[in-house]
Amino acid sequence: MTDSEPQEPGKAGRDFRDAAARHSTRPARSLVLCGARLADGRTVDVRLVGERIEAVGTAGSLGTGQDGATRIDLSGYLLLPAPAEPHAHYDTALTAEPPGRPDLDHRTDGTDPADPAAVDVQRRTTEAALLQLSQGATALRTHVHIGDVAGLRSLGAVLQARRSLRGLVDLSAVAVPRLLTGAAGAEGLSILRDAVKMGAAAVGGCPDLDPDPGGYVEAVLEVAAEHGCPVDLHTDAGDPARLARLAAAVGGLRPGVTIGPCGGLARLPHQAAQRAAGQLAAAGVTVVCLPQGNCGVLERPTSTAPSRTAPVRVLAAAGVRVAAGSGALRDAANQVGRGDPLEAAYLLASHGETRPYSAYEAVSTRARAAMGLPEVRVEAGFPAELLAVRGNELAGALSLAYSRIVVHRGRVVARTSAVREYCDLVGARELGLPRQSQG
Repeated sequence: MTDSEPQEPGKAGRDFRDAAARHSTRPARSLVLCGARLADGRTVDVRLVGERIEAVGTAGSLGTGQDGATRIDLSGYLLLPAPAEPHAHYDTALTAEPPGRPDLDHRTDGTDPADPAAVDVQRRTTEAALLQLSQGATALRTHVHIGDVAGLRSLGAVLQARRSLRGLVDLSAVAVPRLLTGAAGAEGLSILRDAVKMGAAAVGGCPDLDPDPGGYVEAVLEVAAEHGCPVDLHTDAGDPARLARLAAAVGGLRPGVTIGPCGGLARLPHQAAQRAAGQLAAAGVTVVCLPQGNCGVLERPTSTAPSRTAPVRVLAAAGVRVAAGSGALRDAANQVGRGDPLEAAYLLASHGETRPYSAYEAVSTRARAAMGLPEVRVEAGFPAELLAVRGNELAGALSLAYSRIVVHRGRVVARTSAVREYCDLVGARELGLPRQSQG
């Protein structure tokens, strides 16, 4: 298999890990993406060397294939910075239907075969991560429940999946304890510290579900300050007074603070939502909305409190950085969740919350920023984290983005091709209608 041919999503585990290990010992590769269309309308060649973009030139300007570089023809494709997933829930993903239990015997990947629940979390995490990778997301952040009966089991399984996926996709975990205040919260606070030491990249949770929401936030901030890690909290944001206290508590914290999905803001009176947005902007808080549906941590839609997406236009007008994530991926909260970042962008644009270009930025540039990752542009010197989608312009790609080629750290890691065929139609040839469109 060449660098231009992605591995099949079904080959998880040791094959991925071994391939990544071999990849790490190779000299820097050179890959040229030929004839790609950029969002600004230019048609270019893009040379990738190692994990970065080395050069961007007019189509046909970057060599003729005699330089030893692998070349991929992207004629008919739109080349974009790769999306990122800032808000997934892989420990519960793919549980809407009864799982097909794999053979758990004779495992050599480091997971305890005596703990089938942990193995199941690792399997579903790997499958969900590969699904989102195939859709274009090369960096993923999943919120993982810790404490209670399971302790750190799910987190350990997610971190094991992260190791097996190294070289294909970057996966990080947010530790989510249930309670952090009072006598019942003491254990949660201890296990939260253990989770960070174990490898959780961020601390989070749901203050709305704690008897003392303000105390919960203070406890999370204390652990974040101890370890210098970012904060990513769940909140419905439907209580203006509580949200104001949260904004005051986290204002100016570095690394930054992310909250979501904030659907309750959409149920507030307009002026109250504007005031809340101003407070979040002043505190430097990033909001991650979930246009595709709830994540099930705190949202319980009722006839009087229906599920809503955060009011992106109100937040953006106040200067709040707004990213978009997927939330539930075929679990009890959303049995049909696709986890597709381009669908999240499509929904923001189709609902009139923002224009297509800004909608795509919400799942790419701003999603990466929310995760503390370097910016990506299709320019020399930037990380080679790219997505090629069949289409000529961004709005059309968001509408019909079926065929995709995903580049992570300078190599093609996933490819999805779609073929659309039509039966004979009288006059089709004269009208110039396509009979077949390949990705």
